[in-house]
Amino acid sequence: MFNASIFKIKKLQLLLTIISAVLYFVFAYHLERTEHFKLVLIYTVLFISFYVLLKNNTENIKFLTAVAFIFRAIFILAIPNLSQDFYRFIWDGRMILEGLNPYLYTPESFISQGQFPVAQAQELYVGMRELNASHFTNYPPVNQLCFIIAGIFANKSIVGAAMVLRLLIIAADFGTLYFGKKLLEKLKLPVHNIFWYILNPFIIIELTGNLHFEGVMIFFLVWSLYLLHANKWKLAAVVFALSIATKLVPLMFLPLFFWWFYKRKDQSHAINSETKQSVKKNEIDTLPLHSVQASQTLGNNIWIGMTKLITFYTIVIATTLLLFAPFFSTQFINNYSKTVGLWFGNFEFNASIYYILREIGYWFRGWNEIAIIGKALPIITVLYILCLSLYRKKTDVKKLIIAMLFSFTIYLFLSTTVHPWYIATILSLSVFTNYKFPLVWSFIVIISYLAYANAANTENLWIIGLEYLVVFSVFIWEVFIKNKKELQ
Repeated sequence: MFNASIFKIKKLQLLLTIISAVLYFVFAYHLERTEHFKLVLIYTVLFISFYVLLKNNTENIKFLTAVAFIFRAIFILAIPNLSQDFYRFIWDGRMILEGLNPYLYTPESFISQGQFPVAQAQELYVGMRELNASHFTNYPPVNQLCFIIAGIFANKSIVGAAMVLRLLIIAADFGTLYFGKKLLEKLKLPVHNIFWYILNPFIIIELTGNLHFEGVMIFFLVWSLYLLHANKWKLAAVVFALSIATKLVPLMFLPLFFWWFYKRKDQSHAINSETKQSVKKNEIDTLPLHSVQASQTLGNNIWIGMTKLITFYTIVIATTLLLFAPFFSTQFINNYSKTVGLWFGNFEFNASIYYILREIGYWFRGWNEIAIIGKALPIITVLYILCLSLYRKKTDVKKLIIAMLFSFTIYLFLSTTVHPWYIATILSLSVFTNYKFPLVWSFIVIISYLAYANAANTENLWIIGLEYLVVFSVFIWEVFIKNKKELQ
């Protein structure tokens, strides 16, 4: 009976792996994003299979790793079908190889004048579409390095360039797997937790499939957190800067390092312990001396901590600026700031709180107040992060990760634009915590693609409402009921 039971489990594993592989193949090569029913059905089956596979193989890390690699390998020759951003990636890389600064020119500025500065320029322009082509690039220098590598190995093939980009993202994912496992071990958390990220269909489809470079940014972020836990904070600062130079997202985490270096909890604990030992030994006469010595130790520790904090910030900022230096000019600053600003004052997609405020604006003003609301909401996010940085009671790597998780979650809740792949960051951070709302969001976010079911790409606000009803319900339950003391 025991052997029969084991055989059934293995058959289930094999069956789910085969089914998932077939569905990934269909998803990669036989799916258009306008086929909404097919899209949601395949994704749902993949997610259920992923959940069962992981739950039944928590101790079989080698099996989970092999399956994660196989599923990614299926996409190797595929052209992304849910996003056209990769065409711009290829354009930027080839521009640099031609000696042109991609931050200074829009693709439209060339094509409109009948100029074709890179190979397959017309095909790339059509692929990225007019909206993307009319704006300056917003991809930081480490991103651009990846684009250059694709241009070096596949300068005249879009499929070849996509393959190179995909291999880089896959390599980053397995780097995240390596350092994620090591960090989980250090934090005394189950190692299989990393597969809630690595094996998740959302990650496989959005990063490997659709070539979004959040995966590379997350690799550097997880690596830096591991180094920080190992007390290699100077090297951690360099790696953290690489994360920023891949995607700007980690910039918002910088204030959170304040309590990592300024360890008030550890220092006050040392004072309390020393004072208690004096009292226990009846050293009443020497108690003031102990208190003075403990206070001096506290002052020295604070000074050392602040010195390390300043050094950490200096390394991060200097490394980031050094990476941007090859592209630097006054025009670059102007173009880049305008492009980044579009995400706060022009673009709208899959938002939650912003859509509610937008409707209120329509009622009272009669028009879209994105110019005002889009600038006010990031300020609220910054104030929240500062409060989180200055008033936390405890500090360790796990608390730091939780603070990062909540900082970016609040940012997403208040954003005007939440593309599905943005969820990858909070999903990666959540594997080092007890929170599962990012996992739920990584499943339900697929319905945001239903906006592409019509020719006008118009969002159905009932669908968006359903998505955020699920997300906010799980978030409120986990944060305010189940784990309400986690952030203290």
